[in-house]
Amino acid sequence: MGARCSKLSLCWWPSHLKSNLNYSSDLENGELLPGGFREYSLEQLRAATSGFNSDNIVSEHGEKAPNVVYRGKLQEDNCWIAVKRFNKSAWPDSRQFLEEARAVGQLRNERLANLIGCCCEGEERLLVAEFMPNETLSKHLFHWENQPMKWAMRLRVALYLAQALEYCSSKGRALYHDFNAYRILFDQDGNPRLSCFGLMKNSRDGKSYSTNLAFTPPEYLRTGRVTPESVVYSFGTLLLDLLSGKHIPPSHVIYVLFELIILRLNFRMDFS
Repeated sequence: MGARCSKLSLCWWPSHLKSNLNYSSDLENGELLPGGFREYSLEQLRAATSGFNSDNIVSEHGEKAPNVVYRGKLQEDNCWIAVKRFNKSAWPDSRQFLEEARAVGQLRNERLANLIGCCCEGEERLLVAEFMPNETLSKHLFHWENQPMKWAMRLRVALYLAQALEYCSSKGRALYHDFNAYRILFDQDGNPRLSCFGLMKNSRDGKSYSTNLAFTPPEYLRTGRVTPESVVYSFGTLLLDLLSGKHIPPSHVIYVLFELIILRLNFRMDFS
């Protein structure tokens, strides 16, 4: 079944992405780590990412909950990994961080970019996941150069994503934080997977700071907390994006901008 899926992925995969597929085959035949959650030392992850070299950064975002994701390779396992390094103030309670990471690390599914480890040393908090070499849905759906994503692949993304969310819900992880098109990654065979990073809260206060307003339900703006209903809202927005091939602007964006203007005016008045 795996081989057949791989061949279908190549058939459904836009031709302009084949360079990335070639790149994935050139990763010195690195393997994915087998199941089991591990705790890594900071030195191991520093070596894997060449000292957290900026050339290895694959994602960097977040003002309230800043974090950086690096590409790395564990030499002892010949495995490519994605390393998410949190801001030092994000998780002051090491026990809380480890409990959350271990819980997410118990999940194992072919529809996920699985969490395979973490690091908790001093003030450092890092997550280690399977590395997906073929970029994000956002890039391939919205920022294509030669041809749009084929319909067969869009349907596959919708199906696989629904299966990923269903699996997580069945394992007691119904909440997904900061759900958006950047969270869907493509593996070495061109299959879409849901990033495991969104299954963990991205801050100590239990709030999930959204980085994409279009996928954020209106009630989130009042509470700052994710609910199962907000995940459904975000999934529906993603389906609209897949159907249209365009960013769907949120209906509440004007309301949000108005609130931001009022807050800024009040802030200035307080200090005038």
